[in-house]
Amino acid sequence: MWALRLILLTLCVAGLGDCALADDVRPERIVSVNMCTDELLLRLADRDRIASVTWLSQDSRNGNVASAAADIPANHALAEEVLSFHPDLVLAGAFTPRTTVDLLKRTGVRVAEFGVAQTLEDVRRQIRDVAATIGEQERGAAMIARMDARLAELTPPVRARPLRAIVLQPNGYTVDKGSLVDDLMRRAGLDNLAEHLGFDNYLQIPLEVVALQQADVLIVTGEGFSAPSLATEALHHPIVVKLTERLRIVFLPSRLWTCAGPAVVDAVQAMIEQTSAPRDR
Repeated sequence: MWALRLILLTLCVAGLGDCALADDVRPERIVSVNMCTDELLLRLADRDRIASVTWLSQDSRNGNVASAAADIPANHALAEEVLSFHPDLVLAGAFTPRTTVDLLKRTGVRVAEFGVAQTLEDVRRQIRDVAATIGEQERGAAMIARMDARLAELTPPVRARPLRAIVLQPNGYTVDKGSLVDDLMRRAGLDNLAEHLGFDNYLQIPLEVVALQQADVLIVTGEGFSAPSLATEALHHPIVVKLTERLRIVFLPSRLWTCAGPAVVDAVQAMIEQTSAPRDR
């Protein structure tokens, strides 16, 4: 089979061959070329069925299951690299290089592509879809049940009005409605200010706007002040220094809400806890 795929790859690149091969019913050598599908694969499948995940998932700053990925061969989403693992299934995402996906499909490799979750319901749906694709429906259903049980226990404090919050990502980007981040903020009892400013999804926001809109909470995607970053550098701006007299700063690692998976519940919990605790200037 592997020799055949190498021949087909050569023919496909030259435009000389028909590369269709039959899909396997239950994949036993699965390669993931997307950090988000990495996480679900690592959480849902037995170790001996995982042939490779991306190098990003082995970095604890990016991935939520870095320890589980540590001893699994890594890939950089290159077609020739993926083929060296002899996969019978490749999991890809919306931002996986199209050249890689196209080449893999032309060699007859089964490729399953998954989009970007924009709501909590999308998270549930993607877990179900990945679980079904790899033949682990029961584990997928159990994961969703655990998530929903945790979410049911998370209740934001009752306030006269929701806290006005704005997200600050590296280079000054924020997030608007129609994003998973926005949905999670609502579950945490926060009102996303970006929605009222006419922004569309991910756009840059000046700190002056944060000040003028009377934000109560500034959510910074990061671990805190322990390591320098473009996101935390903005916190040293004179405007933010002045705002700390009334502004609550919440640090939230972006890995908690980047991908569909149980970590989104951790994001909701962190926002509730950090906006409910006594404010530390």
